[in-house]
Amino acid sequence: MRFINSAQAAITLQGRFSVVLAGGNTPKRVYELLASERYRSRTGWASVHIFFGDERCVPPDHPDSNYRMIKESLLSHVPIPAVHVHRMRGEDDPALSARLYEEGLRAFFEDAAWPRFDLILLGMGEDGHTASLFPGTAALREKKAWVVANWVEQLKAFRLTLTVPAICYAAHIVFLVTGEAKARRLHEVLNGPRNPERLPAQLIQPVDGLLEWLVDRAAARETLFSPDALIPPGLY
Repeated sequence: MRFINSAQAAITLQGRFSVVLAGGNTPKRVYELLASERYRSRTGWASVHIFFGDERCVPPDHPDSNYRMIKESLLSHVPIPAVHVHRMRGEDDPALSARLYEEGLRAFFEDAAWPRFDLILLGMGEDGHTASLFPGTAALREKKAWVVANWVEQLKAFRLTLTVPAICYAAHIVFLVTGEAKARRLHEVLNGPRNPERLPAQLIQPVDGLLEWLVDRAAARETLFSPDALIPPGLY
């Protein structure tokens, strides 16, 4: 699995592994596999640092919380130090939470110009959004901040999210996309005209890193992919 291989390589090279996790049903299955008896012991969890790509503005025990989902599917089943889980505080004032999360990232990456995560996992919504970078929102045009509170008009709510540059400076970015409902949008993102205001996932282009799309056959039905890019059933 990409997660395990990336973790082993980063820990060997630099003594720690920084990974950004995504919310959603498809990543959840990945987390359940990582927490399973088959895979759990293959990651040096004591050297893993967990970050979040985005968060809903709800308490951590709320059913809609990305943190809650990730805790229940992964974190509560692996021996990761609590201080290595860097949660976005969705229950607090959104602007303050975004600022504090960015300050924490800047401390972790020792005031680098941009964060250099070892791995970022991303999903893609049926509207082409990724993280909480929704179509037509102000966060799509952010060039300086690492983290913002993004007002999403169609949801009538703020979302906390990493910004495009904060994502694009990662060493390795992996999109996980499943389901026939996303097939048309996936085709547009990868093969259609460039229109990132409508299709925010098009903005994710690594500055100096690897970008992969792992999709199932249903999502890929309108897009040509090599067999290696298709997720085997039950293993996404």
